Amino acid sequence: MIQGTSSAVGKSVLATAFCRLFARAGYRVAPFKSQNMALNSSVTVDGGEIGRAQAAQAEAAGIEPTVDMNPILLKPEADHRSQVIVRGRPVASVGYREYGRMKPALLGIVEESLERLRRAHDLVIVEGAGSPAEINLREGEIVNMRIARLAGARVLLIGDIDRGGVFAAFVGTLELLQAEDRARVAGFLVNKFRGDASLLEPGFDELTARTGVPVLGVVPYIAESLVPAEDSLNLEDLERSGGPAALDIAIARLPRIANFDDFEPLAREPGVRLRFARIPEELGGADLIVLPGSKNTAEDLDWLRQSGLADAIMAAAATGRPVVGICGGYQMLGTALHDPDHVESAAATTPGLGLLPVVTWLEREKTTVRVHGRVAEASGPFGSAAGAEIDAYEIHVGRTEVESARWPFQIVSRGGAPLNEREGAVNDAGNVVGTYLHGLFANDELRRVLLVHVAARRGRQPDARWGAPSSAAARYDRLADVVASSCDLVAIGKLVGLELVNDAATARGRERA
Repeated sequence: MIQGTSSAVGKSVLATAFCRLFARAGYRVAPFKSQNMALNSSVTVDGGEIGRAQAAQAEAAGIEPTVDMNPILLKPEADHRSQVIVRGRPVASVGYREYGRMKPALLGIVEESLERLRRAHDLVIVEGAGSPAEINLREGEIVNMRIARLAGARVLLIGDIDRGGVFAAFVGTLELLQAEDRARVAGFLVNKFRGDASLLEPGFDELTARTGVPVLGVVPYIAESLVPAEDSLNLEDLERSGGPAALDIAIARLPRIANFDDFEPLAREPGVRLRFARIPEELGGADLIVLPGSKNTAEDLDWLRQSGLADAIMAAAATGRPVVGICGGYQMLGTALHDPDHVESAAATTPGLGLLPVVTWLEREKTTVRVHGRVAEASGPFGSAAGAEIDAYEIHVGRTEVESARWPFQIVSRGGAPLNEREGAVNDAGNVVGTYLHGLFANDELRRVLLVHVAARRGRQPDARWGAPSSAAARYDRLADVVASSCDLVAIGKLVGLELVNDAATARGRERA
């Protein structure tokens, strides 16, 4: 089990790395996180919704994600309220105390999911949440040491040295654990280190002398985004600043932004600067404006107006600047958002930005499905990719009625079932596009065509490297290689009774064999 001294220390990234390392060593590996709180989510083959991190970990392990890998997903809707998704389906929208009353029943579901994974795999890599030393939450927690006890798992404790105080974080965490749980911690991993790791050795000697727990690795700071981001703490990792940029993309920083991992493929492109806009002035130099997904479209639309971004986006669109809205952003671009059952807001109707001839009706039932389609002829900035095939997924509440003959995409299968259906909308000028499809920019040709279109509009030369095939497998291997070269894999393998080697090339050779 991977636990951390706090949130955002790199638990998800290192769990992904170990999924890859054990998988390419020839073992059947599955990830597991009993309870995940995140607004970035993914869709399984059968239409279940799970945390994006567990989907990425499954991909790194070379298997299809299932709802058992993240049986409970919490999606914040307000400061004190979250949607509760159990085994891929939403079951409630509750506050903290109400959720606490649900936990005894949920623990049984967690146990069943974990047991199914254990029966089907050689190894389950369990990820915790936050810190196990949050003593105010110890009673009734179902994601950290309680799960370690349930699984009989040894624990690797991760600390982030980049933020400072890593030795105090390790010692303090152990001091606040109960004796039984303290004994489960089998090793420390220092994450995000910059510099000469040998300088840490005197501190390690005292740390081990005080705690009896060895340091099993010092993982360097990895600037490249190799694993999809999970929550808003990772937003700054997507932003690029400094140095010349051929293209500047501004994304509205909505308070309840969701599935912002949509934009990671754009951030990885050479010469593309990605940033988040909170005030109108930050849209000034943007070549492309994006309205992302939202967990509460109506309230985020109100914030857009109060911040002045709404007027700035409409003014930019009027000058022909490209504007793309995805999911909740698509709904905002329409003329109205109706919520008669108050699914998201106390307002029955919220006026939209009026940039697309569409009207959205929010409904209680949630759509979560994978889709396959192609780019349509009248697809605005994507027009040069007409006919190209795309893979994507939908996660949204509500249905959108389109009062236009222009649409960007044609869906040919949804959830594996064949169909022929128009998707999204394009304005008459061809510069404003809205769609429900997440994961669009992971499609290489579509991404290249968009960037070339935006560059041409601004009179800039496109980069020949744009749209180069982006291999998730290669990124997971790069991550695994870094971790393999900086951790004692032999000792870590012994913790679970499996053989791991420290040489990454040998591991890949075994995988090929």
